[in-house]
Amino acid sequence: MDEKTWDILILGAGPAGISAALTAHARGRSVTVLGADPMTSPLAKAPRIDNYPGLPGMSGRDLLAAMTQSLAAQDIPRIEGRATGVMAFDGKFMVSAEQDVYTARSLILAAGAQQGTKPLLGESELLGRGVSYCATCDGMLYRGKRVAVLGLSGSAERDAAFLRQIGCQVLFFGPAQAKNCEIKGGTNVTGVVCGGEEYAVEGVFILRPTVAASVLLPGLAMTDGHIAVDENMATGVPGVFAAGDCTGRPYQIARAVGQGNAAALGADRYLKERDE
Repeated sequence: MDEKTWDILILGAGPAGISAALTAHARGRSVTVLGADPMTSPLAKAPRIDNYPGLPGMSGRDLLAAMTQSLAAQDIPRIEGRATGVMAFDGKFMVSAEQDVYTARSLILAAGAQQGTKPLLGESELLGRGVSYCATCDGMLYRGKRVAVLGLSGSAERDAAFLRQIGCQVLFFGPAQAKNCEIKGGTNVTGVVCGGEEYAVEGVFILRPTVAASVLLPGLAMTDGHIAVDENMATGVPGVFAAGDCTGRPYQIARAVGQGNAAALGADRYLKERDE
């Protein structure tokens, strides 16, 4: 097997993803974690956590730091980035993240609850026809053209700078404006309405901290905005598992950690059955 093809690729670097990585590693699987800096998550802002067994009174930041350090102690790789698309091909999964593509035999989705990811007006209808979630992936298609960047993530300004660097004419809208924008178009994007004013553009880059699971992996079954899983944390897509807040309430660290463990065991079992 290609050394760059992981047994298990975990999307999400929070408690569920870290738990899954530790269990997968303990099972002898090649595994890596792809996700944003854990310190940018809502959990990192919690001043005190009293309901996580054995570690009462810790801040969210300290708890995440301890969990992340456990990955380093086991030499488990962690890649900082934002997954923007998944494609199944020849029994493997190819995950695009910024300019890179990662390949794995199975996936664990653990990117947390999809808070604030209700599609903008016109977003779903014009996806792939002027609407993109990845500036570095699709930016060159709009070189010399006018585009809007709806910046809902911490890296949005950097992505806007990249688009300017390659020759795009960029209109940037920060979080306060971007979450209420409307995308206009017919066959393709023709404009965007933000703050009550319409701007003519040929492309719209919607940059959120995470891409909604249903967009990331088309065909993924959802229930009330969460990923549907069975008792083994398996989704309806063979080889894809999910754990943590992305699977539903209650949003609790202990639940996420337990589900991460179960998802890794499920992925390990799936790989064993494939290899028999």
